Amino acid sequence: MKKAIHIFGARQNNLKNISLDIPKHQIVVFTGVSGSGKSSLVFETIGAEAQRQINETQDSFTRNRLKHMGHADVDKIENLNVPLIIDQKPLSGSIRSTVGTATDIYASLRLLFSRLGEPFVGYSQVFSFNHPDGMCPQCDGTGFENTLDIYKILDQEKSLNENAILFPTYQPEAWRWQRYAHSGYFDLNKKLKDYTQEEWDLLLYAPQHKPKHPTKEWKKTALYEGLVTRFERNFMKGQAQEKNRYKARLDKIIETKVCSLCHGQRIKLHSLECKINHKNIAECSALPVKELIQFIDNIDAPKYEVLLNEIKQKLHYLMLVGLSYLSLDRVTTTLSGGESQRIKMVKHLGNSLVDLMYIFDEPSVGLHPHDLENIIQIIKQLRDKGNSILLVEHDPDLIKIADHVIDVGPQSGIYGGEIVYEGDFKALKNANTLTGQFFAEKKFIKTHPRPSKDVISIHHANAFNLKDISVDIPKNVLTVVTGVAGSGKSTLIGKVLLEQYPEAKFINQSAIMASVRSNLLTYLDLSDYIRNQFAQANDVSIKLFSYNSEGACPHCKGLGIEKIELAFLDDIEIICEVCNGTGYKPEVLQYKYKNKDITEIMKLTVKEAAHFFDEAKIQEKLYLLIELGLDYLSLGQRLNTLSGGERQRLKLTKELKQNGHIIVLDEPSTGLHPSDTFKLIELLSYMVDQGNTVITIEHNLDIMTQADWIIDIGPFAGRDGGQLIFSGYVKDLLKVEKSLTGQYLTQYLQNS
Repeated sequence: MKKAIHIFGARQNNLKNISLDIPKHQIVVFTGVSGSGKSSLVFETIGAEAQRQINETQDSFTRNRLKHMGHADVDKIENLNVPLIIDQKPLSGSIRSTVGTATDIYASLRLLFSRLGEPFVGYSQVFSFNHPDGMCPQCDGTGFENTLDIYKILDQEKSLNENAILFPTYQPEAWRWQRYAHSGYFDLNKKLKDYTQEEWDLLLYAPQHKPKHPTKEWKKTALYEGLVTRFERNFMKGQAQEKNRYKARLDKIIETKVCSLCHGQRIKLHSLECKINHKNIAECSALPVKELIQFIDNIDAPKYEVLLNEIKQKLHYLMLVGLSYLSLDRVTTTLSGGESQRIKMVKHLGNSLVDLMYIFDEPSVGLHPHDLENIIQIIKQLRDKGNSILLVEHDPDLIKIADHVIDVGPQSGIYGGEIVYEGDFKALKNANTLTGQFFAEKKFIKTHPRPSKDVISIHHANAFNLKDISVDIPKNVLTVVTGVAGSGKSTLIGKVLLEQYPEAKFINQSAIMASVRSNLLTYLDLSDYIRNQFAQANDVSIKLFSYNSEGACPHCKGLGIEKIELAFLDDIEIICEVCNGTGYKPEVLQYKYKNKDITEIMKLTVKEAAHFFDEAKIQEKLYLLIELGLDYLSLGQRLNTLSGGERQRLKLTKELKQNGHIIVLDEPSTGLHPSDTFKLIELLSYMVDQGNTVITIEHNLDIMTQADWIIDIGPFAGRDGGQLIFSGYVKDLLKVEKSLTGQYLTQYLQNS
């Protein structure tokens, strides 16, 4: 059996023609600062090439429906294994996709209720909220219903001729307005308040039909329908594209509430009558994983022992990956990237496949050191079964378990792309790399925490699993809030504190509200400045240098990509063959600024751009990004391609000049190399010194060591959490025996 994967001449993105051997059947951890090239090597070269070759073995019908994988920029890779890529991309799906359906546990639970539940109501599909036999008829199995208040867009003091319908495409002479104006049913100058009951019924509720006496302007093939009928068809049951286009207007007139028939339980009332030990299937799905295991344990049914054990095993896997606080009815689109990755991990734990290549993207994300121990055991188990494990990781605890470390660097962007260390973890401390230097340094807690004269008080916090917590948070200091995943820390700070102090600014990892065309330059408000420099240098219109205007590639309309829609699969995006992904007309590239065309400027990393531009306005913003560890991003990088951690740090740029604010951050260290974490600590300290109160929810031990004040929530997750374990100085937390955070922080300091 081949013992290594051989890579020859890898040049993907910033990789500098590297060749190396990666040992098989070991845990190989790839380290390096963000943008160093480790993801280019692991995901875009090894993973992409392995997946492409697997796809090539399929028949043409299947191959055309798989995600298109281009050839990686590498001379040759030998001895590849079948890959299983477990990344942090959110689980795809809709409100119909839950933790239960994604892990197949709900399917097993449906089978159990169809066999053991009383009274018997039918076979397993009658318990499915995605099957016509099982879904609640009122909410179609979603658990929610929409109600339309059409009167909010009607001005009853006006007539149809006076713009009585306050919604786009319904203003006088607009195409939808014409259906009502030319139907022959209404006096166009009559105010709505004077309509008869019959006219109101026609205006609002008439089903689709051909009017009997329309005006001569009426189109022969057209059908008339009432406003409510049309809105329900177009916006409440229609295409997502139509809903998204008018979302802001629709939010004012459509209210979403829990289904009044099934009360959010999704399935038919007849199916809800079927119970096991006094609980129906919806009640079981609403239990946290830990409590559902207890429920299954109490079922006495030797005949169905195999099925019961299968359910318990899958639930135990969720416990192992630190998701004991989730319930099976949790919608997958509400999960974080880290939670999504761990759900994907669960699907592979019970299989019997061996000699696979598991590729993980920072499995430590969102995990307390206590939860990380279980992940470490799972990764070791996968290796010991005979698989090869490739980890892209920043977390010291995961780097330490490596059989083999590959450090990529030395820095990011064009200053990276090289292998700067290969070997075991022990020798990494002696390597002259940023990663090696971090492990060689002794770690200390902050010796002189800032004093505080005032506090923010949270009173009687009871949301979700919180158990009547009251706690004071000192003002004008850096406070770190810790606890295992699901302990309640995000509820306490991200929900209760914001409710009690609405003036606080919450900077989280959610998507930045912008168009698909928005990029780093547009977010920094530098696009017009750079376009203007090009226009002046070449004496042409500024519009030529915008892919939203005259400079747009006519083929892809400036997007740089073409989207292929597949009926039953995710859409496929391919690079536009006319502009090669730039989004610009080819003729725009003849114009230069400082010997670079607009696409070359867009490809510059933040660090490169800081040297290229000497204008103070640009440099100030770029150096801010460098301080936040975002120096590897390119100027043209689209915002929708950023990770959660990158989005949060980008949002932070707009708060650094503020003072006197309460600023709340949600795990700002996500995705940061340890060397960049210390830059982040310096920035958080700068924000405090500017007169702000900074509160950060964190698992990162380095950030904890530098806190002025620390609050620990726990002791465990879900209903076993929600208690205030500690509030005070970091040095005092180390003495608290019941604090898991204190225990791991003590170990971290002792082992450094």
